[in-house]
Formats: sequence, structure tokens, C-alpha cells
Amino acid sequence: MKYFTVVINVLAVTIITTSCGNVKNFQYLQGSFDSVRLSKVEIPEPVIQKGDLLAITVYSDDPLATAAVTRQAGGISTSPLAFSTENSSSSSLGSVGSGYLVDQRGYLQLYKLDPIGVEGLTKYQLADTLEYFYTKKDLLKNPYVEVRFLNYKITVIGEVGRPGPFTVPTDKISAFEAIGLAGDITASGRRDNVLVVREINGVRTFGHLNLQDPNVFLSPYYYLQQNDMVVVDVAKNKAAVNNQSTMQYVSLGATLLSITAVFISIFRR
Repeated sequence: MKYFTVVINVLAVTIITTSCGNVKNFQYLQGSFDSVRLSKVEIPEPVIQKGDLLAITVYSDDPLATAAVTRQAGGISTSPLAFSTENSSSSSLGSVGSGYLVDQRGYLQLYKLDPIGVEGLTKYQLADTLEYFYTKKDLLKNPYVEVRFLNYKITVIGEVGRPGPFTVPTDKISAFEAIGLAGDITASGRRDNVLVVREINGVRTFGHLNLQDPNVFLSPYYYLQQNDMVVVDVAKNKAAVNNQSTMQYVSLGATLLSITAVFISIFRR
């Protein structure tokens, strides 16, 4: 019985030590941080792409003039998607509703204005452009325009808890936030080589992120853009990883057997 107890103890310690050694594979942001360098990272402003859906709100000093340039007679929108108008607390009139679709040429069509090429612009640049045209054409006095994305969406697939598309309520999301939305990377997923697929002006680009490296914050792919796809690859040792939980149960069982053997040995004396 004494030798049996020793064997069980050695087996339990070996299994536990081996399991602990694999913990590093599941850790994010390993190593030291260059806080000075990382603090200077600027968050990129997303740009408008073909197929984007935009909410555009227009204000001016004259609510009636604002209503005239944001809707046709009878209240039918020139946009493919209908919208309505309502008075604001500042007596301005703003457009609200389902939004404006950027067509496949990268243009946006607004009532009273010629088609505007908006692909590649930020929402602030588009707002400035609309304010300029409303003023230049003498359509509005002191116009103020707000633009926001309505379909800011990213997709996460592969070795994550909940793969699928996710609509982002803000215009900013990082790789870690996307992974969090998708239920984190599974035990069999790679954290050192996450692929980001991005399409810019019709050209598809690919970026690789090592989420275990603190310098990942410096990557141009760390902050995602609308319609980005995040692909989490499977680890080469998936079979071994899948057996890790089994090994943990074996370790627990071996420990319990060891304790039982000790008690049996004590009571037999």
C-alpha cells in the first residue's frame, strides 16, 4: 500500500505540473509593456464604404428651409430608404429614420444636391462637405450636419465561443472587444495568429494579430473597421488541447485516489 500511495502521488504531481505548464498558451498580452510608446497610439477614424447605411441629421437657423431640403413635396424621400422630419428643441428640423445607402459607385444621393462621392470619407468629412454644399447653393443658413453609421458590423468566425456577425453601436471596436463579443477564443484556438480580413476600395487586405504580444496595440488591424472579418485559427495540437479537460479530471481522480490510499494506510496501522 505504501508503494501504491507513492506512485499515485507522483502521477498526480506530474499531471498537475504538465497542465500548469500549458496555461501560458491561453494568456493574452504576455511580457512587458512599453507604456510610453503604447500611450501614443491614435484610434483611426473609420471611413465610409460602399453599401454603408448612414444616418444624416440636418439643422439650420430656418426649420422650414431645413424641411424643404431634406424632404420632397408630400414628404417622400429621395433616398432609397424613407425618413421623416421632426422639430427639435432648438427649433431646427432634422432628418431621422432608416438612413441613407451609399451605392455601389460610392455615391450618396440627397435631395436638392447632386450625387456626392463619399467613399473614403470619414463621417466628419462628409458632414463638412454637406454643410459646404448647403451653404454654397444657398439652401440653408448656418447649416449643421451630423452623420453616424447605422450598419457598423464585424464578423468573428473560427475557434470562438459564439461565432457570427455583430452590429457595433459605436464607430469603434478593438480586436479584444470583438473576441469578447464572440465569447472569447476557445481552448483549441490560436491567440498568437488571429487573421483580420479587410476590404478597402475594393481591394481585400489581410492582417495578422498576435494577441499574446503587447505590441498588438500598434497594429493597424487592432482597431477594426466596418465589415471586417476576424478569423481565429485552430491550434495544431487541437486533439491534445481537447484532451486537457480529460487530463484535469484524471489529475483530480488521481489526487482523490491518493488521499483515499493515505486514509486506508492510516486506518490499517
